[in-house]
Amino acid sequence: MRALVAEDDASLRRILHDGLVEAGYVVDTVPDGDEALRYIDILEYSVLILDWRMPGLSGREVLARVRVRDTSTPIVMLTARDAPEDRIDALDAGADDYVVKPFDFGELLARLRALQRRNSDARSPTLSCGALEVDPSTHRVHVEGREIRVTPREFAIVELLVRKSPGVVTRRSIALQAWPEEADAVGSNTIEVHIARLRSKLVGAGVRVETVRGVGYRLAAS
Repeated sequence: MRALVAEDDASLRRILHDGLVEAGYVVDTVPDGDEALRYIDILEYSVLILDWRMPGLSGREVLARVRVRDTSTPIVMLTARDAPEDRIDALDAGADDYVVKPFDFGELLARLRALQRRNSDARSPTLSCGALEVDPSTHRVHVEGREIRVTPREFAIVELLVRKSPGVVTRRSIALQAWPEEADAVGSNTIEVHIARLRSKLVGAGVRVETVRGVGYRLAAS
């Protein structure tokens, strides 16, 4: 899953980045609201974490602009403003949660997990293809009740393949979903290595990962 953190405090931005990466997210960080909108225009995110006060566009303004065109992506506001009217304003504007600084990072992660469960349940509890089941809320992969152990990056790839199946997923889409820097994956054989590992782990899952030469990959039921 990919997360965007918009926070002007460099030290907090680094803490959020490192903690979310350790929790299995692919994380982009920006120092202001204008840069946040540029990233949002290009990439697809599982969650947005926005500081209320930032240079240029505030987190509140970014929230309002995003909600005009996107009503489903979970958005968490970070702020030192804890007056009831501020919380009401943010929630009414479309925020899914409101976290007051200073906060416990473990609690923030728990709130993100709750938002993802809610977002996943609104669509479908699990994704499936053949005997393969992928649960976005728990990051678990099962085949007929048996758990398949995958890394966070492998999970990001298989989730994308299942969501798009039987359509073709381009190499660039995989790189954007699973790597912080697209060029790190597209310009090497890194994607191929991860696909090969997934293929070996998905033996007996009733699916096959097909290579579409010059384009990307497709997940199809066997």
